Amino acid sequence: MASWLPETLFEIVGQGPAPSKDYYQILVKRSQVIFRWWKISLRSEHRSAQPGEVKETHEDFLENSHLQVQIALIFGERVLDYIFNLCEGKFDFLERLSDNLLLSIISYLDLEDIARLSQTSRRFAKLCMCEKLWEQIVKSSCDTITPDMQALAEDMGWRKMFFTNKLQLQQQLCKGKQNHGNHIEKE
Repeated sequence: MASWLPETLFEIVGQGPAPSKDYYQILVKRSQVIFRWWKISLRSEHRSAQPGEVKETHEDFLENSHLQVQIALIFGERVLDYIFNLCEGKFDFLERLSDNLLLSIISYLDLEDIARLSQTSRRFAKLCMCEKLWEQIVKSSCDTITPDMQALAEDMGWRKMFFTNKLQLQQQLCKGKQNHGNHIEKE
């Protein structure tokens, strides 16, 4: 399965914590971790500093506590933990799926499962609240979507439309038709 992975598994670039102006990059490749830095300083003694680079195999990175501390200070513990998992061969394939593909998959779940999934991560919370998902759900659960229903859903939101009961929807559609009719009479 690892052969399906791209050569670069992870990359992040960032600036060191204040007051540092230095820039850092981490690349996690299939077989190595590359840590690069660029010193940015107005001080004359640091102006001629060359960019630096450290390359470690995954196994050597897991043993290099000095490099791990630097990464944690610059990018945080979560990034360090993620890099650890990659170096240990623990790949998060779900993280690599596109939002569109995940939305298609989520649209087949029961409402209770969507609610539970939305609590697992920020990404899934965002996807589970996404109008595109609820549009798919509404369209798959309704036999027909009239142009009036489409306009109402785009106005009020597909999610809200899904959770609005039928009587309220009919009232909203009637109001929309009346408002549209009154608008035509005024012209």
